[in-house]
Amino acid sequence: MSRLNLDDFSDLIERPDSGVRRVAEEHRERLAVPPGALGRIDELGEWLSAAQGRVPATAVEHPRVVLFAGDHGVAGLGVSGRPAGGAHRLVRATLDGVSPIAVLARRMGVPVRIVDAGLDCDPALLPDEVVRHRVRRGSGRIDVEDALTADEAERAVRLGMAIADEEADSGTDVVVLGDVSVGGTTPASTLIAALCGTDASVVTGRGGAGIDDLAWMRKCAAIRDSLRRARPVLGDQLELLAAVGGADLAAMTGFLLQSSVRRMPVILDGVVSAACALVAQRAAFRAPDWWLAGHVSGEPAQAKALDRMALNPLLDHGVTVGEGTGALLALPFVQAAAALSAELPERTEGAESTESTEDAESTEDAEGTEGTEGPERESGAGEAEAEPPGSDTD
Repeated sequence: MSRLNLDDFSDLIERPDSGVRRVAEEHRERLAVPPGALGRIDELGEWLSAAQGRVPATAVEHPRVVLFAGDHGVAGLGVSGRPAGGAHRLVRATLDGVSPIAVLARRMGVPVRIVDAGLDCDPALLPDEVVRHRVRRGSGRIDVEDALTADEAERAVRLGMAIADEEADSGTDVVVLGDVSVGGTTPASTLIAALCGTDASVVTGRGGAGIDDLAWMRKCAAIRDSLRRARPVLGDQLELLAAVGGADLAAMTGFLLQSSVRRMPVILDGVVSAACALVAQRAAFRAPDWWLAGHVSGEPAQAKALDRMALNPLLDHGVTVGEGTGALLALPFVQAAAALSAELPERTEGAESTESTEDAESTEDAEGTEGTEGPERESGAGEAEAEPPGSDTD
């Protein structure tokens, strides 16, 4: 197997059809509801038409939540609100239907797929369909060592690519992408800081579970030390993921790139998916045109990454729990855009003619009224002119 070069994706990924988008914009102009009255729903409908290559856009009927799971060695430094090596408990909660993403997905009728890329647990604790893809057990402590070997990084990226192909082949029309991790926001923030050229303090947040000030300081120091290891390998995205990423982040990066190749739209969740998207954009600049930012997670690194990719989040509702929850809440907006694009009626010529006829009748009535008053005034004036007092004709 030849070594994977992520830069090759630049030639494989095309933008959504701009010609179709122009037709979609013209279609929107003809709808009975005035342009702009539906806000960003209009923009979403046009984007979806371009992604699907058809006008109007068709209904989003086969969405899917895809979550990549992993543990990160850096969590052992006390930089997370959850115990190190505990991501498998979050996975179990989702499988048992008691996590926020599981509850929402069940209510919305959206299937959830969890892919173990690097959990630090006994594989027997989880179903085979979850753990069978595992690249390694946990990722390395990125402040002092590589997260992955070069071979593991490539295997993880190829895993994500394979999952994207499976989803596209099965008919998935929109993916809600998230992560299930402990310590994942630290490598994610490191990647974003490295790619945006910023300091650790600018990107360090408090994670989905929340941390106190002392933990924040430890996290900031870990990101600072990890940045020193990241900067020398910025020229190679695969080496960067190996140095300061992780198995789940590398897999998500591969998933995003291959989803763009397969023309499958993706809704991004929080800072982890944003970091992977930024790495993918570095490899293929057209790829972000296939992604939507689902929501604002409150992580400063996410805001930095989305700004760099010019992605405007759909929602800002204070959700920090992660695991794809915020992105799934944005899915109904995408479905609404498709439905409105396809089902709203256009302004018909008959309706326009009726409006014109009504306007004309109103005008005629007004003119008729004026015409009645006019002759009376003219008649009176004529009489006065015909028989003026003291007229010379008398």
